[in-house]
Amino acid sequence: MSRVPGWLGRLGAGLTEISERYNERRAEAEREHDDPEPAGDHVPPPPDYAPDVAARPDPALAVPWGVRVAAEAGWRLLVLAGTLWVLMRVISAVQLVVLSFVIALLITAILQPTVARLRRHGVPRGPATALTAMFGFVVIGLIGWFVTWQVMENIDDLSGQIQDGIDELRNWLLNSPFHVTDKQINEIATNLREAVGANTDQITSAGLEGVTVVVEALTGILLSVFCTLFLLYDGKRIWEWTLKLVPAAARPGVAGAGPAAWRTLTAYVRGTVIVALIDAIFIGLGIYFLDVPMAVPLAVFIFLFAFIPLVGAVVSGALAVVVALVTQGVFTAVMTLVVVLAVQQIEGHILQPFILGRAVRVHPLAVVLAVACGGMVAGIGGAVVAVPLVAVTNTVAGYLRSYSQKSALRHSVRPRGATALSAEPTPQTPSAPE
Repeated sequence: MSRVPGWLGRLGAGLTEISERYNERRAEAEREHDDPEPAGDHVPPPPDYAPDVAARPDPALAVPWGVRVAAEAGWRLLVLAGTLWVLMRVISAVQLVVLSFVIALLITAILQPTVARLRRHGVPRGPATALTAMFGFVVIGLIGWFVTWQVMENIDDLSGQIQDGIDELRNWLLNSPFHVTDKQINEIATNLREAVGANTDQITSAGLEGVTVVVEALTGILLSVFCTLFLLYDGKRIWEWTLKLVPAAARPGVAGAGPAAWRTLTAYVRGTVIVALIDAIFIGLGIYFLDVPMAVPLAVFIFLFAFIPLVGAVVSGALAVVVALVTQGVFTAVMTLVVVLAVQQIEGHILQPFILGRAVRVHPLAVVLAVACGGMVAGIGGAVVAVPLVAVTNTVAGYLRSYSQKSALRHSVRPRGATALSAEPTPQTPSAPE
């Protein structure tokens, strides 16, 4: 038996190794072909000596739930605050126009029932609007003329009575237990005269600015008259055109909220007029029998100031008490205060709940905040329209909330069983709207 050379054995072993590697590569290629893996997602396994590292959680899941809720609410509040800020800047830029339109809405709420009543009796829309507007504006003008006439007629007597009242107040202070001396009273009077003299320039500039105020007031009156005429004549069409600006999905809810808001505004204005008239009559009669001068003009002022809730009653009542104090003395002033407080208590606890009703009731805190914000934004006019705006907003929000709940309930309640199959509309025959 011959021996095989060494080099030939080594060659055979090498060929055998190459064949085995080829077979392994082919088997690996077949496995990759049967179950391919994306090249980018393939991650080589870590070496054995690498330490175990826990997987990092999602950053959103690492934030506490309360912080995430606060952040979600926070950015929405920021967007809402920014929108309100822009809206207030726009309103401030066109403040005269906005106030004139809102006042026109309030006047329309008073006069519109008269137009509707004339229309029901067969009067055409144009004449009914003209007659109602003329009657309303004539009444408002007569009230203003009467107040001016009464003030001008009694200003001289009032000045003399005020001077006599100041002298009586001075004598009362001298004889009072407060130990006020004549020197102290003279020093107070001197300081007042010096303050008036030092601020002459400011008083003069205020008088010059008063001309601008008069011009703006006349412009606002004309705008209010113009808007009132068109709202009385064509209010329904204006509302229908406004609805076209609302998105179609929200239009049914807004279409129902509008009449509800108008009923609230009408009830508020009528109730406020009735309550203000009762206050003016009874307080005016009280101060008239107490011999307080200018009782009728004071009663008219009480009527006008009653349109500013809470604050107006305090201001008008204080004005009547001050006039009674400086003209008739301390006893008459105290009796005037008793009359004012008694009438206001009857108004707050009996008249307003009975006349205004629950539909337009606003919490006293909301009234105070609304009047303060309205006064800061637009002065006396803003204070007048603030509470009606809050009442209407409350009504609209309540209606939309109720409407959304009823809509969700209608969509959530579905018929079941055989009724569901029979009530299911076919594509060829769509179901009627609810």
